[in-house]
Amino acid sequence: MAKSAPPLNTPHRSYPRHGYDPGQFPSSNLFAAVGDGIWDNGAACGRQYLVKCISAADPGTCVPDQVIQVRIVDFALTAVSPPSHDGTTMVLSDTAFGTIANSTALSINIEFQQI
Repeated sequence: MAKSAPPLNTPHRSYPRHGYDPGQFPSSNLFAAVGDGIWDNGAACGRQYLVKCISAADPGTCVPDQVIQVRIVDFALTAVSPPSHDGTTMVLSDTAFGTIANSTALSINIEFQQI
């Protein structure tokens, strides 16, 4: 599935499922918050996804053939996880975003698959 993904300002604090527990974040800092389409009333927390940048407004933004594995740690509300856009599916940590795309991009289109 392809959807947009802006970067998530880190360090991030997660409340919905685990409270603020730094242990829920992977040591790689490859994590994300998700919107309603994936959140599933909190069941998505802890799930893992393979994520790839497939396009962006500016050519050359995506790192070619780079796929990352992220852990879902939170629900992404537009007002809580800036700079999300309405309808954002996944908000990536700064590390995750910068691994698959130019970190100066405002948002990217991604392809993702639950593993």
